[in-house]
Amino acid sequence: MMGAPVTVLQANTKRDSGKKAQYGNIMAGKAVADIVRTTLGPRAMLKMLLDANGGIVLTNDGNAILREIDVSHPAAKSIIELSRTQDEEVGDGTTSVIILAGEMLAAAEPHLERHLHPTTIIRGYVRALEDAVKIIDEVAFPIDTNDRKQMLNIVNSCIGTKFTMRFGSLIADLALDAVQTVKVEHGEGRREIDIKKYAKVEKIPGGAIEDSRVLKGVMFEKDVVVPARMRRKIENPRILLLDCPLEYKKGENQTNVEVMREEDWATLLKMEEEWIQKTCDQIVAFKPDVVITEKGISDLAAHYLVKAGISAIRRLRKTDNNRIARAAGATIVSRPDEIRESDIGTGAGLFEVRKIGDEFYTFIVDCQEPKACSIVLRGASKDVLNEVERNLHDAMGVARNVCLDPRLVPGGGAVEMAVSRGLAERAEAGAVEGVEQGPYRAVGQALEVIPRTLAQNCGANVIRTLTKLRARHAEQKGCTAGIDGNSGQIVDMKELGVWEPYQVKIQTIKTSIEAATLLLRIDDIVSGLKKRDKMAPGQSQPQPQMDDGENVDSERMLAE
Repeated sequence: MMGAPVTVLQANTKRDSGKKAQYGNIMAGKAVADIVRTTLGPRAMLKMLLDANGGIVLTNDGNAILREIDVSHPAAKSIIELSRTQDEEVGDGTTSVIILAGEMLAAAEPHLERHLHPTTIIRGYVRALEDAVKIIDEVAFPIDTNDRKQMLNIVNSCIGTKFTMRFGSLIADLALDAVQTVKVEHGEGRREIDIKKYAKVEKIPGGAIEDSRVLKGVMFEKDVVVPARMRRKIENPRILLLDCPLEYKKGENQTNVEVMREEDWATLLKMEEEWIQKTCDQIVAFKPDVVITEKGISDLAAHYLVKAGISAIRRLRKTDNNRIARAAGATIVSRPDEIRESDIGTGAGLFEVRKIGDEFYTFIVDCQEPKACSIVLRGASKDVLNEVERNLHDAMGVARNVCLDPRLVPGGGAVEMAVSRGLAERAEAGAVEGVEQGPYRAVGQALEVIPRTLAQNCGANVIRTLTKLRARHAEQKGCTAGIDGNSGQIVDMKELGVWEPYQVKIQTIKTSIEAATLLLRIDDIVSGLKKRDKMAPGQSQPQPQMDDGENVDSERMLAE
């Protein structure tokens, strides 16, 4: 018996299910890919974005663009996350991963129209991903990471698409120097390269970009505590790092002391002075030249340190302190009583405070084996410096990846074309049977989007160029021909010297295919769910609450 329709969901809830949800996701993927499509390759266009504070961002870095864009579609949000993951994981390929993910989703559309089940499409995609990784392994070849010229070539070809390419190999040099500085060998071929923690970029507006350099040590924006009486330049300093305050301890919470006699007050003050003097004596006993603490230094402590001829710096960030510890070979001490001779850093060659512009900067440089460094960027304006920093971050990511996994693949869309041909050959040879064959081939065709976009962005005839490139790859096995992003010609990438790190390429293809399979699995999108604290429609007003002091809202208590 048919009764009245039953409504399960709230009236204001929007629900897309089945084909509608899948097509919606595919459209969202395509839309996001179209935003960054023109920023791929050396002839990339720039995007100008106005951020929430009214500042402008000029960039062609896929991740930086998508980070600023506010989208409402859930699938689009998930695709934008991809570029962030890619940026954190390998530092490069943020634009390619979005374009590929959008294309993978678009490639599934005709199969969905033919009523193929999404899981069948996904199976085909996963098979294609496994084979693609095998094909890339065949194309990849090892490289000697100690050969600086070759390393410069790689980094240059990866940031050749960026704004800073017109400064020649300056950024590549900076990135390589920084990565070589923070590289730590753990033996047995294990290496640790932590550029996030130990390679800090300091941007100082003014000067020319050519003045940028990697310091053999650390710099930060601080001056000594008593500028007139502490030394601002010390050669071969003994550096002591603390993360405790050199001030008298206050009570944990509000402490009240009742003083009956005036002498007791004098005793209290004397105890405070004696404690500070004792602490400073413990420090002076080790004859440091520079004391740096993350917390405060009281005036009295500064006075004792001045008398001992020690320069002091206070309230330094923990991250900066860690970098100094690595660069100067010091250990950060938590209590003055526990200082040992081995904690004093003697690895630095020079401690100097310089004035650049209106600010004072402290340099701890000429370290013997700095395992941490600061990269000083100079430039005309903040916008230029921000873009240079983004490019430098990408360059350091590339240099780090090549040091950790020294394998390369040809750039310029050559790998994508080789994988596309390899997958087509395997499909013809009957490696995949049944209905999965369609989606399997579709992955190969979708990968051609990278060479196609490269050709489009430099104004070449797309159809002719791609047909030629396809023919070149079909004729010879192991072909490394790709598209020269500057001229749109088909060139052998080995001769042109355009390489990409293996790690970046594999990560790009894996991320994009896995994201596409994830979004194709979605068959229902429910939006308009209420927040827990908001009232749902149809509810009556709640009774006024009595405030018993526990549920008081401090904002509400204040008089208007």
